[in-house]
Amino acid sequence: MSTPAAEESQEAPAGLLDVAGLELKPALEAVLMVVDEPVTEEHLAKILDRSRRKIADALRELADEYTVQGRGFELRLIAGGWRFYTRPEYAAAVERFVLDGQQARLTQAALETLAVVAYRQPVSRSRVSAVRGVNCDGVMRTLLQRGLVEEAGAEPETGAILYRTTNYFLERMGLRGLDELPELAPFLPEAEAIEADTLEGVPSFDPDAPDTDDDDKTEL
Repeated sequence: MSTPAAEESQEAPAGLLDVAGLELKPALEAVLMVVDEPVTEEHLAKILDRSRRKIADALRELADEYTVQGRGFELRLIAGGWRFYTRPEYAAAVERFVLDGQQARLTQAALETLAVVAYRQPVSRSRVSAVRGVNCDGVMRTLLQRGLVEEAGAEPETGAILYRTTNYFLERMGLRGLDELPELAPFLPEAEAIEADTLEGVPSFDPDAPDTDDDDKTEL
């Protein structure tokens, strides 16, 4: 005679692991240890078969516990999801281990281009170049390759490809969303005028053409 538990086990789909009986916090830690990008509360609730409220409460409790314990890592809500990060005061040790003193930074040209995309998105390459006052094709290629920007459709009037920042950008900047970007308008009173004056003289982007702007050749 089979027991109810045995019958329930027999009815479970083959290959589907039962996670309902697992302790929630250790299960969350186990999952978050293997993610390579922030994971949402909804996704965690689905895979761990719990309500979103229980997941959210457990995540915040874990984050508080790590802070109280002074752990070398912390649990953050970034770009709409949760992920483990090195605590800032220990970043130097991790950086030395991973990079061995070698740091791959974006150049000033790349940072300026990324800032224009972040504040004007969705935006075309020609408009980014107009705001900067220099051809930015080489830098845009670098930002695309690094996953900081992505295509966001086409401009209805011209058919030009539009670009926006990615969730990876939010993650690297430590932002929950674009609404957390600092106010920039007071520092760029002439941005619109610069764009209007230079837009017509900016060449279109050819993805196969070699970089020609000296300022943008050293973005790595």
